[in-house]
Amino acid sequence: MIMTSKERMLTALKREKPDRLPVSVHQWQQYHLDRFLGGITPLEAFQRFRMDAQIQYFESMGQFWLVDADFSRFSTDRWIDDARIVNADPDNRIVHHTIRTPAGELTYKTAGNRMTTWITEYLVKRDDDIERIARYMPVPPLDLRPIAEVYDQVGDRGILRGFVWGDQAGCWQHACCLMDVNQLILKCIDQPDWVHRFLAILLEKKLRFVESMRGAKFDLVETGGGAASSTVVSPKLHTEFCLPYDRKLHDALHELGFLITYHTCGGTRGIEDSIVANGCDASETLAPPSVGGNQEPWEFAARIDGRVAMIGGVDQFNVVTAGSDALIRKTVYKLFETVGARGGYIGSLSDHFFETPPEKLAVFAEAARECVY
Repeated sequence: MIMTSKERMLTALKREKPDRLPVSVHQWQQYHLDRFLGGITPLEAFQRFRMDAQIQYFESMGQFWLVDADFSRFSTDRWIDDARIVNADPDNRIVHHTIRTPAGELTYKTAGNRMTTWITEYLVKRDDDIERIARYMPVPPLDLRPIAEVYDQVGDRGILRGFVWGDQAGCWQHACCLMDVNQLILKCIDQPDWVHRFLAILLEKKLRFVESMRGAKFDLVETGGGAASSTVVSPKLHTEFCLPYDRKLHDALHELGFLITYHTCGGTRGIEDSIVANGCDASETLAPPSVGGNQEPWEFAARIDGRVAMIGGVDQFNVVTAGSDALIRKTVYKLFETVGARGGYIGSLSDHFFETPPEKLAVFAEAARECVY
């Protein structure tokens, strides 16, 4: 029986076999849509390449790294984000932020280009800064109406994905956007209680946001983030400072009926059992060593042994952008045989891509559609 894209992807997320391998990309970047595809929408791009759509919903989630992020809209009378644009050049954006609270000011800085945004100065500089976050950082509730509209637009062409509020969805990962990760790791050794206090503050805010998600029409909710990968922190630190908070967040999401995908950017060696234990339904993005991961997708799949679904695995740079058509096909077929043989797998590019020729994406999609169960 031929499935719709939504049926196909939901079947895989439930660790079952669909009619064929679902084929997708992690996210369409506006840079790629504008430069290569005439500015069409992500849903139109999925349709053009006959892929199974994963549409990401970002509104009200608060991610700093979005190119068009506007943090002034989240200001309150006790948390005023005064953003000073130092350079408006879209190829070299520089913004300095001053957060005004009743207990004093906090500052952070970002830079960016047409592709993304990054942090150049972190918000948390003193130990007591986290208490200002606890008392004053606002958590905007989710507006469900536009989500329902997007869900209806996607229809049976794929799934609608959401996030949990914050710079990153996971507590540890969010903390690493507020404080330099090297300093935070040292704090784990020298001041573990302080780190747990920091993570508990963020967890409380995220759980408050999750409650506002009740009734949201998300097929899948993404949590985690690359800063908890074992390419960044040790399995021991992950177990102590990531797993307990991930589990509480996932339990809250499951109570509302959401499926969950846990994002690690490919750094999974040594934390496979923690990924299972945190209660997620799927693990992504299975990035291989050639693009920054620390084990091959089939190695991860063997260690997971069917306990969670999997999404990703295709090197978007060395294989799809720069590789030959033959290499693309060979990669897709091998992943189907080694990762997706039992079902429970969505074939996808491992993460963001920017300069990938459309004809290469067409080869990738065609190869995946040939992988029939």
